[in-house]
Amino acid sequence: MPTQCNQAELDLGRSGGRKLVGAFDGGAITSNGGAVLLAAADRVTGLGRRLASCFTDLRVADAVRHSVADLLRQRIFGIALGHEDLIDHDALRDDPALSAVLDKPGVRLAGKSTLNRLEHACKIGRDRHHKLDHDPQAIERLFVDLFLEAHREPPPRIVLDLDATDDPVYGDQEGRHFHGYYDCYCYLPLYIFCGRHLLAAKLRSSSGDAADGSVTEVARIVAQIRARWPRTTIVVRADSGFCRDDLMTWCETNDVQYVLGLAGNNRLVVKLAPEMRKAKRRAKRTGQPARVFADFAYRTRRSWSTKRRIIGKAEWTNGGANPRFIVTNIHAAHGPARFLYEDVYCQRGEMENRLKECQGDLFADRTPAPTMRANQLRLWLASFAYVLLCAVRRIGLAGTKLAVATCGTIRLKLLKIGALVTISVRRVKLAFASACPEREVFELASRRL
Repeated sequence: MPTQCNQAELDLGRSGGRKLVGAFDGGAITSNGGAVLLAAADRVTGLGRRLASCFTDLRVADAVRHSVADLLRQRIFGIALGHEDLIDHDALRDDPALSAVLDKPGVRLAGKSTLNRLEHACKIGRDRHHKLDHDPQAIERLFVDLFLEAHREPPPRIVLDLDATDDPVYGDQEGRHFHGYYDCYCYLPLYIFCGRHLLAAKLRSSSGDAADGSVTEVARIVAQIRARWPRTTIVVRADSGFCRDDLMTWCETNDVQYVLGLAGNNRLVVKLAPEMRKAKRRAKRTGQPARVFADFAYRTRRSWSTKRRIIGKAEWTNGGANPRFIVTNIHAAHGPARFLYEDVYCQRGEMENRLKECQGDLFADRTPAPTMRANQLRLWLASFAYVLLCAVRRIGLAGTKLAVATCGTIRLKLLKIGALVTISVRRVKLAFASACPEREVFELASRRL
């Protein structure tokens, strides 16, 4: 009697003289085995629980299958795992690893429609059918609280990096505006980092200046930090797009130091001319690029309210002049010109990598909702996914080869790993591949978290 063929098998060719076949009959297998690290980081920081406390839930309790905390964890974990769109959750709701770490082994999670109602939260009372709402101020405070709790002791000095970037939109979203520099319709979110820690992600229309609202955000963050760390020196650092009199005046009034880029003009170039001549002579003599720094007081004709300290970099390179300027309120006794420019201001470029992680790796630029309020919440959820991965990196990966890896690399190496999930009466087991390349790092991170 001939052997019965399994029509569900896939013919995949030959392997070592044998027929190579495949079939979708492996059972509860996941490609998101590393979700257990995200869940562990969430337990350590309390992120999901604390974020849920920023929401109001007026749903009928007996009819609720998915709590706000579970919805938020599912959405944030999904973003961290690379599932940026709500529609992804119609398949992700059956993922055995995700349901296990959300304390619902073998149970279907929320679908895209339920998560959509959470993300499109408007103020309760505007629509009698709407039962969920969030407190923006509480969410903004949570970012800073998580940053403060990540330090065992108050640091003597911290640097707050400010930057704005484009967030392209492709529909008729509220607040959309054409930005000439980026040559597209976009939002212009404001980000504030301290090292790798994200302190603020503020969605704004691109119709205004890059520095719009920066004083309000800096004042809020500084007040929250000083309430916990009164003796910590705070430095604000940003490019010339934030060199505005209101921000500098606020810093001077509130004992906050700043190091800001300053756009060049003819008056500044004339001030720097003697140093530029020195740099040119040195470059011709040595055959190498040369830098000479100038330190002088300067005031604009109309926009500044007082004279301020300017540091000019006179650089002669590639046969031409390359003048650059920064403005600061740090006294010369505490910050020589070369040190402030090269060791303080130039480190600002590292923030560009943080923006790439947020928008490239964690999809912070996915803002297709029609309202600014919904898009702001989406930006925050992506930002909390970044915060969660930073906790994995800071706590679980310290001292390993992934200690300074990007969020995208951590996802690829540690989160997107296969596992067979088995559920019994006493336990839920994730069986990972014996040949997992990052087994040692994963085990160490799991123990630490």
